[in-house]
Amino acid sequence: MVMWVWMYALRIPAMLAMKMKPDPNAPSGVQMSMLPPKVRWKADNYNHLMEQPTVFYAITISLALLGSTESSAVGLAWAYVALRVTHSFVQALTNKIEIRFLVFLLSNIPLFGLTYFAARHVFQLTFVASA
Repeated sequence: MVMWVWMYALRIPAMLAMKMKPDPNAPSGVQMSMLPPKVRWKADNYNHLMEQPTVFYAITISLALLGSTESSAVGLAWAYVALRVTHSFVQALTNKIEIRFLVFLLSNIPLFGLTYFAARHVFQLTFVASA
């Protein structure tokens, strides 16, 4: 929600300053590409938060519903959150692609770890239930 508010707090004044009128017939993204980069970066990051993090949400909700209480899984979840917050700030403030990519890459490590915990938990339950 922070990125959502930040995006519109910059986008709406920028659109008003440019006297931009939303055009429903313009190809997707064309009008927004006319906004200054520092305004667009917030929207780009907001869009990124609707991509890979949805996998994180699904995995963590699954772990919670499966009753997983492993402290290492909780630690991985918080590591993922910290890395994604860092990614958001890098993209929204400087958009240095090399740093952004490194943080994104590092955020995949806890996500893979969480996927491992979820798969292990599911298969343990499956094997216990079938035994």
